[in-house]
Amino acid sequence: MYDFIYHRATSIGDAQSIFKNSEDPVYLAGGMTVLPTMKQRLANPSDVIDLGKIDGLTGVERDGDEIVVRAMTTHAAVAASSEVAAAIPALAALADSVGDPHVRNRGTIGGSIANNDPAADYPAALVGLGGTVVTTSKEVAADDFFTGMFETVLEPGELITAVRFPVPEAAHYMKFPNPASRYALVGVMVARTGGVVRVAVTGAGPCVFRIGEMEAALAANFRPEVIENIVVAADGLNSDIHAGSDYRAHLVGVMASRAVAACG
Repeated sequence: MYDFIYHRATSIGDAQSIFKNSEDPVYLAGGMTVLPTMKQRLANPSDVIDLGKIDGLTGVERDGDEIVVRAMTTHAAVAASSEVAAAIPALAALADSVGDPHVRNRGTIGGSIANNDPAADYPAALVGLGGTVVTTSKEVAADDFFTGMFETVLEPGELITAVRFPVPEAAHYMKFPNPASRYALVGVMVARTGGVVRVAVTGAGPCVFRIGEMEAALAANFRPEVIENIVVAADGLNSDIHAGSDYRAHLVGVMASRAVAACG
């Protein structure tokens, strides 16, 4: 690990001021990505700004027809939330599937979303449920927030403060996990609200994406068999030592069908 200056921010304004006045700063939420990359000397920030002591950035609450999760809330807290379990059990189950107990008790929803790892679980939840990301300067629909591998619309210094998830009529997340990391080789969130169905895929491509053909078929008839013959193209999907693009394309269909079946 290279030398750096450590700061413990006392407020959002304090964190952003430090960021603005530092040469090459990075925010620290749960540290599940930042710290390993620094230890391996793959990152060399001049300043590390710890957000852990800022008031008002943790907690879960129901606000009308939405579940609001503040950015520094851990995965374990989302999984254990009675509000989440009652309103969106699929989101609670997704949070409980992230990594291992250490990751779930340290990692945060805001950090995961800001990092936008192509195999992370929360992007599928956000896009699948039609959520909204609230930052220090704007509110962004999930469909517009994730722009590419490890890329989002966040500007330098901008912080996520909360995430808003609309409560669906039915939803389920089905994941085929890497047995070591628990990252998704493929994860699919299916959600239905009224006549609208959303199908969001993580792990398969460089960034979370939706499958319009499946959404249209399920909106007309919400049964797993209506999407069994929909072919997902392997072009552009991830291919690595864990799974090839053809295998991931096949898994998308399998996980989507299982998610629909689990919705009941």
